Amino acid sequence: MPTKIGTEVNEAERRSTSPKRTAGVIPGADDAQTQLFLHFASRDEEWRAVHEKKLVRRIDLHLMPFLVIMYLLNFLDRSNLAQARQGGLEKDLGMSGTDFNLATSIFFVGYILMQLPSNMLITRVRPSLYLATSVLLWGIMSTCNATAYNFAQLVVTRFILGFVEAPFFPGAVFLMSSWYTRAELTRRIAWFFCGNALANMFGGLIAYGVLKDLDGASGIAGWRWLFIIEGGTTIGVSFVAAFFLPDYPATTRWLSDEERAFAAWRLLIDISEADERSNTSIWNGIKLALLDYRLYLFILLTHMSILAMTFQYFFPSIVQTLAWFATFIVAVLVNWTAARYDDRSIHIFCLMLLATAGNVIATVSTSTGARFFAMFLMPVGAVSTYTLIVGWVANSFPRPLVKRSAVIAIANMIGNTASIYGSYMYNEKTRPQYVPGGSSNAVIGFLVGVLAIALRHLHKWENKKLEEAEGEAAAEGGGAAEQGPDRLVGFRYIY
Repeated sequence: MPTKIGTEVNEAERRSTSPKRTAGVIPGADDAQTQLFLHFASRDEEWRAVHEKKLVRRIDLHLMPFLVIMYLLNFLDRSNLAQARQGGLEKDLGMSGTDFNLATSIFFVGYILMQLPSNMLITRVRPSLYLATSVLLWGIMSTCNATAYNFAQLVVTRFILGFVEAPFFPGAVFLMSSWYTRAELTRRIAWFFCGNALANMFGGLIAYGVLKDLDGASGIAGWRWLFIIEGGTTIGVSFVAAFFLPDYPATTRWLSDEERAFAAWRLLIDISEADERSNTSIWNGIKLALLDYRLYLFILLTHMSILAMTFQYFFPSIVQTLAWFATFIVAVLVNWTAARYDDRSIHIFCLMLLATAGNVIATVSTSTGARFFAMFLMPVGAVSTYTLIVGWVANSFPRPLVKRSAVIAIANMIGNTASIYGSYMYNEKTRPQYVPGGSSNAVIGFLVGVLAIALRHLHKWENKKLEEAEGEAAAEGGGAAEQGPDRLVGFRYIY
């Protein structure tokens, strides 16, 4: 990214917190922290900008490369069953009829069941070791796919694979939300999705090389080598990640005492409350999440957004690499502008109009050129939207920590149920237009955009209530009165 643009992004991220940096005492800080926070607050903006830039760069280097690589491997290990199918998996395991569909969908059953328990557990352990352990276990289970010699063994392996992969995605988003301000998180979510884009761009090429060159090597079928190589690589990365991934700002070993305090302070002034790990019980965190009516709207938004991406099930491989490269570029761009202009909803609405147009064109047109163009519009709109939604969910429920963790897991858990039935929207019998699937996704995509605008006005209304409550408290001499379990004076919802 050019230096000028990078500077503008950093300035945009700092603007989200700078108006509140005059506060000397931050709710949630203990006495020792308060002294350091007063010291930070007394320094000028130039000093803070320099130290923040240095700190965020260190966080990025320790956190983002490994999360991107892990997400790449996550997507490869999740999707390599489709690649193995091209190498004779069904014939070798005696599969027929809808066996392959069952082997694909059973993964998501295990994946969904483990989402919430996992994200509750991560608030009580070291995230670095927890996520690395998840990577290790799914690497082992992915490798075990190569040992299946009948359909039943494959189904059991796929179910367990979904179970052990479940902690990673919501856990990674949760960990990022524990380090970055809300504006910064939007940009990092885009970087995180680089792993997804890279896997989509090169997964097919990797599989082609393995199936072509290693089929029969040492008496082992090529599709088995695919699982062995990708699973073994994942296992190796898990050990390295365990040493490099950070935990929480207050407990990370590679930061000095002052840096840890500074990392905590910058998050405090973004949300006006500290991230605490033990004051709120796990069950109370789940209760707080379930009692927040906005959770259900974000669940619906996430679910429909994932459903709007089911076009991928019929994507021709010749288009896939180019389309995903374009999607990656657009996702990075829109996440930058979303942080720059502090907007999520309008970006989502505009992107989903592109996705809707793509579905309409692909459904009604028989022109090769028009359908090729449509296959760019669909992922550019729908997938870029999802990268924005993931960050929007995380930073719309900031505190307490266990509530945020529960919200991320619940939204992702219910949202991903769309993957269980979404593939059936594109039945082979409806080729090449796929009218039922394309028509459904055109409507769903448009509704995602409408719901985003509705959430925009809802958050504006909630912010107005916060302003009125703070004004009343100030008029009555009440000072910084708390406005809710996770909303203190100075906090505003983003939209």
